[in-house]
Amino acid sequence: MDYKTLPVNEWVENHVKCWLESTGIKKEYVDKLHEEEVTGPALIELDESFLKKIGMKKGQIHILIQKRNELLQLQNKAQQADGSSSKTPERMDAQTDPARASNAPAQGTASGGNSGAVGTTSSESTAPASGKKQKGSKKSQLQSADEVLELRNCRPFRSQDTDFKYVKDTVLAPESGVNDLITPCHEYKSFAIAAELNKDQMQSKFASEVIRFASACMNIRTNGTIHFGVMDSVEDKAWKHGQIVGVKVKNREDFVDALNYIDRCFCNDLQEIAWKCIHPPVFVEVISKDSQEQRFVVEVDIEPTFSLVKNNCFEVYLPKYNESSRKVILPKEPALYQRLGAKSEPVQRSKLTAFIQAIQDRDAQRERAELSSTQAPTEIPQDLGRKLSILLNDGKSHMDDSLRYILVTNRCEQDNLNHINFLMHLNIFCVFDFDEHSNVSGLYSKYKEHHETSPYFLQDFFKEMKTDNSPSQKLFDQTSWIFCNGRSDFLGDEKPCDENTWIRTKKKYLKKVITCICEEILPERSFIVLFLLLSPVQKPLVDTFQEFYTEMNGMEYIVCITESRQNYSKWANLAQESCSIETLEQCSVVGMKLSHVDATIQKMLPSTAQPRHLPASTGGMCILPLREEEKLCSLEILCADQCDDLNLTEEQKQEIEQNFYRGRKIMWENLWLADRKLCGDIIEREACTEASKLLDGILRGSGQNYSVAKLKIFHHPGSGGSTIARQVLWKNRKRFRCAVIKTSYSHSTVCKHVLALRDYEEKEITHCFPVLLLIEDYEDEYFEDLQTDLMEAVATRKTNTCKPYFILICCRRYNNPERLCKISPLDTVAVTHKLTESEKKLFNTKLEKLQQEYGEPDFILTFVLMCKEFDKTYVSHAVEHMLQGIDPSSRDTCLMRYVALLNCYVPNSYISLSHCEAFLGLGAYTDSKARAYDFKHHLSEQVRMIFIELKENTTYISSIRIIHCLVAKEILHQLTGNQQSQLATTLLQEKVLFENRFGREEFIKFIRHLFIRRDKRSRGDNTDTLFSPFIEHVCEAEDCEKAIAVLQAAYELLGKDAFFAQQLARLNYSNEKFEAAKYWAEVAKSHLPTDSYILDTEGQVYRRWFSFTVDRRTEEDTPEQITETILIALKAMKCFRAAQEAAKRERENMNNAGYYGEVEVGCRLLRFLSTLPVFPKSPEGEYPELVKYLTTDYIPEDVRRTWAMLHSRLKGLRQNLYNALEWISEELSYFQTEKNQEKDDEKDNEELIDNPRKWLRRQSAVYAKFFISASLIAESNNGPDTELMRRMIIYGSGGGNVTNILSFLTGRENRSAENLERILDSYPQDPLRNRLEDNDLINFILSHITLACLAPGSAKLLPLQTLRELSRRFIKGKRQFPASAFFLLTLLYWPDEALDKEPNPEKDEILTSALQTLKRLYDIKMKDVPTRKKRIYSPFFLGKGYGLRKIVHRNKIDKFMEGSLDERRMKWLNGSVWNIPIIRDNLKRVCGWTKDRNLFIRGHMKDIRILPLHHLSVPAGNENVTFYLGFSFNGLVAFDIVVENDPAIRRMKKNLCNISQKFACSSLKTKQFTVNYQELM
Repeated sequence: MDYKTLPVNEWVENHVKCWLESTGIKKEYVDKLHEEEVTGPALIELDESFLKKIGMKKGQIHILIQKRNELLQLQNKAQQADGSSSKTPERMDAQTDPARASNAPAQGTASGGNSGAVGTTSSESTAPASGKKQKGSKKSQLQSADEVLELRNCRPFRSQDTDFKYVKDTVLAPESGVNDLITPCHEYKSFAIAAELNKDQMQSKFASEVIRFASACMNIRTNGTIHFGVMDSVEDKAWKHGQIVGVKVKNREDFVDALNYIDRCFCNDLQEIAWKCIHPPVFVEVISKDSQEQRFVVEVDIEPTFSLVKNNCFEVYLPKYNESSRKVILPKEPALYQRLGAKSEPVQRSKLTAFIQAIQDRDAQRERAELSSTQAPTEIPQDLGRKLSILLNDGKSHMDDSLRYILVTNRCEQDNLNHINFLMHLNIFCVFDFDEHSNVSGLYSKYKEHHETSPYFLQDFFKEMKTDNSPSQKLFDQTSWIFCNGRSDFLGDEKPCDENTWIRTKKKYLKKVITCICEEILPERSFIVLFLLLSPVQKPLVDTFQEFYTEMNGMEYIVCITESRQNYSKWANLAQESCSIETLEQCSVVGMKLSHVDATIQKMLPSTAQPRHLPASTGGMCILPLREEEKLCSLEILCADQCDDLNLTEEQKQEIEQNFYRGRKIMWENLWLADRKLCGDIIEREACTEASKLLDGILRGSGQNYSVAKLKIFHHPGSGGSTIARQVLWKNRKRFRCAVIKTSYSHSTVCKHVLALRDYEEKEITHCFPVLLLIEDYEDEYFEDLQTDLMEAVATRKTNTCKPYFILICCRRYNNPERLCKISPLDTVAVTHKLTESEKKLFNTKLEKLQQEYGEPDFILTFVLMCKEFDKTYVSHAVEHMLQGIDPSSRDTCLMRYVALLNCYVPNSYISLSHCEAFLGLGAYTDSKARAYDFKHHLSEQVRMIFIELKENTTYISSIRIIHCLVAKEILHQLTGNQQSQLATTLLQEKVLFENRFGREEFIKFIRHLFIRRDKRSRGDNTDTLFSPFIEHVCEAEDCEKAIAVLQAAYELLGKDAFFAQQLARLNYSNEKFEAAKYWAEVAKSHLPTDSYILDTEGQVYRRWFSFTVDRRTEEDTPEQITETILIALKAMKCFRAAQEAAKRERENMNNAGYYGEVEVGCRLLRFLSTLPVFPKSPEGEYPELVKYLTTDYIPEDVRRTWAMLHSRLKGLRQNLYNALEWISEELSYFQTEKNQEKDDEKDNEELIDNPRKWLRRQSAVYAKFFISASLIAESNNGPDTELMRRMIIYGSGGGNVTNILSFLTGRENRSAENLERILDSYPQDPLRNRLEDNDLINFILSHITLACLAPGSAKLLPLQTLRELSRRFIKGKRQFPASAFFLLTLLYWPDEALDKEPNPEKDEILTSALQTLKRLYDIKMKDVPTRKKRIYSPFFLGKGYGLRKIVHRNKIDKFMEGSLDERRMKWLNGSVWNIPIIRDNLKRVCGWTKDRNLFIRGHMKDIRILPLHHLSVPAGNENVTFYLGFSFNGLVAFDIVVENDPAIRRMKKNLCNISQKFACSSLKTKQFTVNYQELM
């Protein structure tokens, strides 16, 4: 049953869906509501909150709620009408039953009657009547009686403009009578029923209405137009008078031919005149969004010119169709019609004579009217220049350069290309180009000459926007050019197509792109859509307008510019479906020559188009075109003449200065204004002078000769560190090429662009000056990768220069910059809040000047705090003063608390301006229509003083933060006290903030950091925390229960994130709530069951639980309690083994925490077992019963039954621990352990091992302690247990695995050598005869190599040949051996000058096979980890000598170097280590060759391909080279590759050697600081 015949409360889902489709809301929401099973009763109860939950946007919600309310009002009125007796049943039926209503006029037409009856308004002409018509007019018939429809203009009289359109369900002005005879009068006919009749009926009806109206106009001598398809005066209140509905036109010729009745209806002598006065029908298309059915308004113009109608009176016979005879008949007598008001009425017989006598007077009036109309007043031209200025820039003298533009355009002719220069200076985000020839001869061909662009097709651009679920930074740095209809020159599949094909295949992508731009990328009021119509308009261009109009909620930020009135007319007529022509006119500049538009806009630009310059190594300058600069989009380039093209007003100058002293980051404009004395001087802190001196030292080469030098500026937040860094760059901009790195780009992209900047327009790249690069607030991994990329790129060039290629000025916030400065004093500057006496004078003097100039301005609050050195007491008093009189319940105060919460605990956090506006209710539906919308005006005075708006170069969304983190902290203290957990909980419940689309990813990230991000010294924090500072504050200031509660709220409201559950588990076990910790660990695991970090946390729960239980153990513990304790430990170890297995499957992580956790718990469990009475301690301090229980089948009777479920698991304890220790040992063999890699805060390892090698030695000793028993050795009588005990003795002595043995090289040489000799004594005297286990043999051989490095003359050493014989097992054996076995083979079988004088195929095969196996095992080990973690570590190098003496350990090389850990590591990175004479004297340089960028060396017989330390350092072509040889678990590695017999290289090496010697002699030995290297970055 049709939903229109049922009450709303009886509708089912399908009824609701049909009604929703008629309201015009988006189909996706119709489908969503249908999925949610919204029935009639549910529709009645719908509210905004429910609709928001299902994802509806505000605009769609507004439409739906309004239409629902109108529907209910209409239903209520209908119900009231049902109970009223004032209406007849017939009238009610006509109102409610469309079918019956449509039949009534047809019957009336057939009943005959006089001619006058035909001219009266009848039900036939009042409403569309057919069933089809009713269905096609859902929207119209649901309108309430008091709804106001949009008023539109009629087609201009006599206009034949085929582009003119009407919009369905808009209204025309009411029917009109006679005015000035020239202005046409109008009459409307719905014609809905007649249009459905047969041809004869329709033609007779059409002719009757036209001839009646025409004769009335001709008799009165007035122009007129009769409109068919427009509602006339009606009684049915569901329709509006003048409402455009249109009629179906089956055949246009039928309407044209209907006017043939003129010959039958006019008298013979007047027929020709009538034909000339009655113009042919005009068919005006009616456009509608809701229907694809084509409808027209048929209009006939009547023009009775004086020369035609003079002295004539027009009587007519009106045709009428007779139903019975089925013929058209004419009345016997003619009728004379006239216009009376808005109607055509017959002249009454009593007035006929007077009417005819007045004909001459009417003729005279007509003649005068025609004469006056030919003297039309001259049209006063619009001030289009002012209109253009207002539309683009709110009437200001200069354009707002912060606005972005989206250009929509079509075919640009060749002549117009000379007048689009203004586009070159606009900040264009993207271009929607509908010209398929644009790349060849159109706008794009001209634009790309001046700008670097990224061309796309529609679907490709959508994919680019959705990269990684967030827009790419490249979208904002380079203009995206979107070819909306293909490219004629493109060889691929994207070819141009016609309109219909475009709508079918590409329109959907256009909609997606525009929706994504408006909803996710560019905030409202931050961009203008500029339609530049340069050629005739087609429908796709109009579709683009309608999509933007819908997404942007109107025309406020849409502008149209076109020179051609004709092009505009077609565009406007098509676009009026969405927007009235009057509104379009207000936002359009039409008729202004394109050259005038060009000149007008260029005059408004804030800067003149002057070329920018870079310094050149010749001492001159070179021009940097804008396009070349845009190619280097990852750099903000500081030119020598930066800002010289600015044209600033006084107001703009003051604004720039005030923003700086409010706390915004310094801009180049600030420094330029200060240099030009256009504002006050900017204070230069003493740290700036210090940084300049360090820079000069680097440039003079007074320090180490690095290809990439560093100057580090560590600073307190708000102390001016960023200002100092930029001042250093500003001072040197005319000497060197300078740039700021945008860290949003990949390090590889930055490296490529930096090299291009250095080489640009340089003839001799070897003589270029260093490039100064500023990098701020970077991640350590990013910086290391960038530094490595730059060094490798420089290494390939082999340039002979003593100056660095690049100088990285690293500026970063730290809470303790002085400590880091002490660690690396030669290249670090510390900037603190503490001012020197001279700085205090400068700051106080500047403060006085600012106060004199601006009175007591609010904007210098940050500067005042700086003058007071951010003294806590002063900050507290200042905040207390600012907050006086603040309304604690207001929305802006609440917003300030939220921002303060984030700024206090999350470094560099902010809230986007869009979020703030949404929170304050200032979104798209604000009543304010002014474009110069000011967010600040909606804030209280106190909040306005504390907030500062940020506009970073790397971000595209304006954001808000508090002027300083200390101020934020004090605001929290004063407004919330110690109830910050409640504030955080309230913040989590602010749906408007979490649902706001712009900057949502950043906002969510900051919220996550608030709860998860831990403080770490390596990031510049004061301490290393176990939890986020906020959670730790809540635990300390409130209690752990509230901390747990707020974390639980975060878990629930942020999508039940596994890492929040992980934090809850950690927080609970840290507070000894182990059952709750167990629950949350299981919850986390249920979300991510294969995540190794989550599984590790589950193991940590049981580890902490086990430790807690053991620590609380008493002598009164029952056997059941002891059993439970052991079960907890075993459960922990099981979880850690699960984490190990998960880590093996993870291709992009190298998580080793599971192994460390298992060893920790296992060793603690051994200690616990040793304390039980059942395993007494012997007088010798051993635990024979425990050893016997763990290593044999023996089970003490006391525990046989109570531990029944534990025996097998405990007896496997030794092997499990042994496997974990071996894995850790191998792991440490692969990688350097100078520092720990920082783990993701969300993927927490509970314990970070500061010194893994020392930890391994300690745990190995504990492990061995509980498996050694002298009594068991005696009992076993050289049985299997003896071998085990011997192995444990070796473990206890510090041997037992590869890493422990190599650790002897870092200790005192004498003591280490003695320990190694004792370990060797523990092995059989004749290892060739007494076969060792595989791992024992590996350790035995490595112990000899290590001892040879420490004490080459030791009597315990076996000769190299013997060790080779022992190691042959690793090649012959069919079972799998660890990587360390093959590593030993490479050391032992590398050609020896004494043993390998003759080529030996067998030895060559052993060496080659070992290298291949090492490579295979290395690739398996490394998985798919990032490149930066694949650094090759070589523990040994090839030295000068033979036998074991030729093997040199890396630690020996380190001892030859001086300086801090940072300086030593830099020598390794940049290769200067090889310039130290004593190192060169100890290592052997070997010969090799290159081929196709591959490096080779000769083994015993075959050629062996080896790895270069830096692949780019391998020379191109075929060259003989020399290098130092390193041995790694990835095979052989070449260091310091040099082309043999290259004079330039020899000279460079000699110079570097001299520099190195001088520096070594002059440098002072400084105290060594053992620090985490990450802190130095």
